[in-house]
Amino acid sequence: MKFIFSFVVFFFFLNCLATAQTLIQNYCKEATTTDPDFNYDICVQYLEKDPQSKNATNLKELVIAITKNAASKSTTVKGIAEEILKKNLTHGIESSLRDCVEFFDDVNDSLNDTLRFVDLGNYKDGNFALSTALTNLGTCEDGFKEVDTKSPISNETDVLHQLIHIDLDFSGMLK
Repeated sequence: MKFIFSFVVFFFFLNCLATAQTLIQNYCKEATTTDPDFNYDICVQYLEKDPQSKNATNLKELVIAITKNAASKSTTVKGIAEEILKKNLTHGIESSLRDCVEFFDDVNDSLNDTLRFVDLGNYKDGNFALSTALTNLGTCEDGFKEVDTKSPISNETDVLHQLIHIDLDFSGMLK
């Protein structure tokens, strides 16, 4: 009897896992049909590694999971920028990095707005908030280009940019 129960629980677990992976793969694939810059492989890699995304059972839950993940990553990148600021930097890098710290606050505000809008079913404003988050993130990186230097957080902001891009494409599919 224990064996049968264990088998049923195991089968149910595998089925849920397969459903989440299928959900992620299907929406990543759908996003590639509407956005030529969308990278299917990066989408699947990011989302299948994220426990919240893997537990999503529908698109709305997936968007919420991605947005929470992006907000967490944004907070982490802001912390990295603040740590770098404690070092002795040239004025151009220091100024650009200080601007980025402020922009990360704006990114987080936009991501929190997204969560609120999606929860309320106001997907249009959720998309706008995600677009604003992407713009602020891009503005951070632009500051380094203006002083003709590489951002010390460019790898982290690239990952965050991809994640918010995925979120924006998925959010655009919500009806």
